[in-house]
Amino acid sequence: MKDVCVIGGNRYFGLRLVELLRDSGARVTVVNRGSGSPPAGVTRLVADRGDEAGLTAALAGRTFDVVIDQVCYTPWHAAVARRVFGGRTARYVMTSTIEVYDPDTSTTITPAVPGVPVTEESVDPASWPVRSDLPWSEPGRVAEMLGEAASYAEGKRQAEGVLARDSPFAFVAVRSGHVLGVAAGDFTGRLAHYVERISAGRPVAVHRDRFPTSFTNDVEIADLLFWAAGADFTGVLNACSRGELDVTGLCDLVAAETGRTPDYRVVDGGPASPFSFDRYYAMDNGRAERLGFGFATTAHWLPEAVAATVGRRTEM
Repeated sequence: MKDVCVIGGNRYFGLRLVELLRDSGARVTVVNRGSGSPPAGVTRLVADRGDEAGLTAALAGRTFDVVIDQVCYTPWHAAVARRVFGGRTARYVMTSTIEVYDPDTSTTITPAVPGVPVTEESVDPASWPVRSDLPWSEPGRVAEMLGEAASYAEGKRQAEGVLARDSPFAFVAVRSGHVLGVAAGDFTGRLAHYVERISAGRPVAVHRDRFPTSFTNDVEIADLLFWAAGADFTGVLNACSRGELDVTGLCDLVAAETGRTPDYRVVDGGPASPFSFDRYYAMDNGRAERLGFGFATTAHWLPEAVAATVGRRTEM
């Protein structure tokens, strides 16, 4: 892999991925809207990935061995990418999400059996319906129509669906577990939510029946995307550390680091804190491991992520 294009890649694990690619000797081109400067030795092209004409002009005849798409959120994004990068690359890797399996965001998804992690076949992108009646070029309108969580999950499912159907390049969808920061702070603030509330003695909203989920970290998912870019397999790949964890287990780790006891507030039917789930859809990472990627264990790295988040809060 000599020439690589990363769409997005200017923060969090995307930035680490760009650095891994550069340090491997690849020529790396980052395409984004210019919100941040890329690392030294990396070419940046400024374009909105949803603007087909602008993206085509920015690429100016360039070709790549592989494209890694960090910010493909809708079938509109995917359709633009398929047209623009057709003939420009042999391989296309899209970063997707565990949320595609969430039965709460689609009546079409059969709820998983608790304790039986979902496999890639549970949601087949090649047969998933792509709804052209929704205004995907205006994500805000779709969020108003479907709800924020459902529009995000359905956008990812349908984006996979577009790219899995008759694309002019080999396609991989990496469905990432919930990403927490070990080497870098989590810009979503989800882990910080627990650190701040438990440290301050404020209640944490949890479901009465709490189900575990799957996690990964910024280092692991960047390593996996780097590996997937240089491999030759295709299709969907679940990416998560070994070992499921529910919100109580997460709070126990925060409590151990902060010396405070969590105060739980049980909610029935209403919104809870970020990693409290009242349904099960943790992922099976067996396909990636059979292909040769070795995952860490959540219980081994999560205390480090918690300690880093506590440390950043203390420095503020």
